[in-house]
Amino acid sequence: MSTDTPQRRSRPRWRLGTGEATRSKAVAGLTALLLPLAAMVGLASPAEAATSATATYVKKSSWGNGFEGQWTVKNTGTTALSSWTIEWDFPSGTAVGSAWDATVTNTGTHWTAKNLGWNGTVAPGASVSFGFNGTGTGSPAGCKLNGASCDGGSVPGDNAPSAPGTPTASGVTDTSVKLSWSAATDDKGVKNYDVLRDGSKIATVTGTTYTNTGLTAGTDYSYAVQARDTADQTGPVSGAVKVHTTGGGGGENPNPGEKVNLGYFTEWGVYGRNYHVKNLVTSGSAAKITHINYAFGNVQGGKCTIGDAYADYDKAYTADQSVDGVADTWDQPLRGNFNQLRKLKAKYPHIKVIWSFGGWTWSGGFGAAAQNPAAFAQSCYDLVEDPRWADVFDGIDIDWEYPNACGLTCDTSGPAALKNLSSALRTKFGTNNLVTAAITADGTEGGKIDAADYGGASAYLDWYNVMTYDFFGAWEAKGPTAPHSPLTSYSGIPKDGFTTAAAIAKLKAKGVPAKKLLLGIGFYGRGWTGVTQAAPGGTATGAAPGTYEAGIEDYKVLKNSCPVTGTIAGTAYAHCGTNWWSYDTPATITSKMAWANTQGLGGAFFWEFSGDTANGELVSAMDSGLN
Repeated sequence: MSTDTPQRRSRPRWRLGTGEATRSKAVAGLTALLLPLAAMVGLASPAEAATSATATYVKKSSWGNGFEGQWTVKNTGTTALSSWTIEWDFPSGTAVGSAWDATVTNTGTHWTAKNLGWNGTVAPGASVSFGFNGTGTGSPAGCKLNGASCDGGSVPGDNAPSAPGTPTASGVTDTSVKLSWSAATDDKGVKNYDVLRDGSKIATVTGTTYTNTGLTAGTDYSYAVQARDTADQTGPVSGAVKVHTTGGGGGENPNPGEKVNLGYFTEWGVYGRNYHVKNLVTSGSAAKITHINYAFGNVQGGKCTIGDAYADYDKAYTADQSVDGVADTWDQPLRGNFNQLRKLKAKYPHIKVIWSFGGWTWSGGFGAAAQNPAAFAQSCYDLVEDPRWADVFDGIDIDWEYPNACGLTCDTSGPAALKNLSSALRTKFGTNNLVTAAITADGTEGGKIDAADYGGASAYLDWYNVMTYDFFGAWEAKGPTAPHSPLTSYSGIPKDGFTTAAAIAKLKAKGVPAKKLLLGIGFYGRGWTGVTQAAPGGTATGAAPGTYEAGIEDYKVLKNSCPVTGTIAGTAYAHCGTNWWSYDTPATITSKMAWANTQGLGGAFFWEFSGDTANGELVSAMDSGLN
């Protein structure tokens, strides 16, 4: 249905080819896009002594048939190395893919790595490392450093320790928590455990308990542990436990019973739009929202996967770009949007962040997910609760467009697919995490709402984001012109049932509680060109020009470039020159929030932050109207 073909559902092509997008492709290729790196697992290759330097190999992590390897050259002599070359053999079936900080070549199974221009000199006692992504399961053999045998590595047959049990938390106070976990196992013996808080090591202990003190009241933390054996090899990181310290209040949401005011933050907005998490602070929006949906994670092969690794957790922020004014360092465990969201939550503890998966472009993977809901839920849990960023996210959102109906592609999973998927997600994520879904607003008879069991699925979900926008737009090139987000019907509406009121009424009739429905607002307009008639219902010749895509434009642009002419069905419209636009304003949003309150809805949401003005006037209107 063309009504649900929003720009928000597509990966914007305008960002490709920009400087950052090019770096995104280059850097993201060096990380695992499909699955999180779960652990730092030490594997080493011993060799014979060299007089002035050693080379040690470590397999830092692995996923499926792939892995990340690292070589480290250490100068053990008294004079500086001016260059280094490492040679080794991999067994057939194991190979180097992309590499960084070295030039890696091969002849058959024999591999050679040479320093780059900037890291060839190694001072006495200093070390330098390079890494690579590889395929296969083999280990290197026959290591040579500058033509001599390498020295260093682990003892043959000494396996890394297993993962400890997921910690349990007890004795939580304003400033402390006690952690306990079941022991790891190792063939040579476990020496101690590293305790990780929010992905960073905070302590090393010999037992299986640790009390963390000096915490901040009313704050969320995430803890995991990692074992070390007698050779100092680390095993996989345990599962993570979330802890919320007691007390606080100064930074807590002063009205925990208030309506939901949720905004979408797009991962690709950091490119061409130059919109970053810090903009939520400078606009004043962070103090007025309750939740953020981070868009999007991908759905591939029936699993939740990373959307854009560079934007998500690798992009480095300078001090002036960062939420807290502190620049990222090259070696910190987490960067990118995820780290900025972590900083935002520290500054505004009332905000909850939900990772949204799917969207218009990436909904095609839900069909495979529906074939094994439990496996899908497990993959999503493993990704959302990855120890590196488990504290950032408070739940998961499924943006399936559309269950048992057609969007960019057509789904034939059956009416029960959404309910089954929602049930599996709730079972896996439990009651302490949010589980939500963005859904169609097609209120027509026999339309998309009728195609799936939205009533049954709602029992497992905290709420639905009902996409009550994009009902009409310039995909109908000749018109008629119509508001893209009508609240109610009106004389001459192009299609009955394409209104917010019709969608909400149909969902209520199917058994969805009103408090589990959020009304959707678009922070953009949709428009046509070649229009002579100011009132709705005019003919057109095509889509009006837009900054990023024809037929669509941000509110912050339209409020000045094409001011409001009138209002129809609760939505503003504007006629300027031969262009005709419809969009929501602070005034129409205030009216829509009042309507949502009379309907007993749980709140509202919007797509998306970057369409608002620099002072967040649309977010402010939603906040004032809801509460």
